Amino acid sequence: MSDIAEFLRNVRIFSDLSDEEVRGILGLLHPRDLEEGQVLFREGDPGGELFVVESGSMGTSVTLSDGKALEIASFSPGEFFGEMSIFEKEPRSATCFAKSRCRLLSLNEREFFRLVETSPASAAKIMRHMLSVTRQRLENTGDFLSDMVQWGEEARRRAITDPLTGLHNRRYLEEVLEEQFRKAREKARPLVMVMLDLDRFREINEGYSQQIGDRVIVAAAEVFRRHLRPGDVAARYGGDEFTFLLPETDAETARGLMEAIRGDVERLTLLEGLGGPVQRVTTSQGIACFPDQARDLKGLREAADAAVYRAKELGRNRVVLASVSRDTVR
Repeated sequence: MSDIAEFLRNVRIFSDLSDEEVRGILGLLHPRDLEEGQVLFREGDPGGELFVVESGSMGTSVTLSDGKALEIASFSPGEFFGEMSIFEKEPRSATCFAKSRCRLLSLNEREFFRLVETSPASAAKIMRHMLSVTRQRLENTGDFLSDMVQWGEEARRRAITDPLTGLHNRRYLEEVLEEQFRKAREKARPLVMVMLDLDRFREINEGYSQQIGDRVIVAAAEVFRRHLRPGDVAARYGGDEFTFLLPETDAETARGLMEAIRGDVERLTLLEGLGGPVQRVTTSQGIACFPDQARDLKGLREAADAAVYRAKELGRNRVVLASVSRDTVR
């Protein structure tokens, strides 16, 4: 058995697995290296991944009302964290950072539920230990700290979350946009902004009902959540308007991702057979990428905005990539 497989046998959540089951898990885990002080994720970031510490030490902290960070837990080799995001599908409730140089093994939501389908016995063993450890963590947390963290977490979630879709709201988008752009510029890495509108949404609301309109928005948001990756930011900007930020993503990769979203939204069947004016849910999307289509944040917004309007002019249900000189359509 390989060294990494032997390591997994000593990780509590994998300790009941057979050698064959451990080999199956190996194919689902992805290594990730962090330098000391590097942030893995921040409060409010999208969840969807569980992490196992292979080497080094990780810490988690929450932000207090005075803006200071309070460290609430640390994780050493063989320990895991982030498990609840797989089941809750909620933004991260704490910031996680490397206390020393680390190597992590990540298991994302899609691959975990694929394991549930293909090897339910293995998944059951993992979840049994996972729930046991999570319960112990909660029991070991002091009552005062538990209340404070829970209150602070809920307040922050309400402040940055759109209540209908569970996505981030416009306030959160404005909070992170400048930070994401600054990072992209300092690291000389691309940053994509996508503006997306649901086509003919006013007709849907007026021709059916606001309740049906809300169902359309929720169903579309589920498609977005299914396709977007850890680290991407998805926000409901208002009404039927959404904005995505895709860090370290080039324009062509973003276009492929958005085409997948466009296709899956178009396949939604909520409006079929209802006899209203609109039979299909579709989207118009505009993509702009720093630094290819814009050199500053203002230009990035304007390029994405122009591209989404171009998509509507060309007949809707399409993705338009902004260009300095012209828009490219696929």
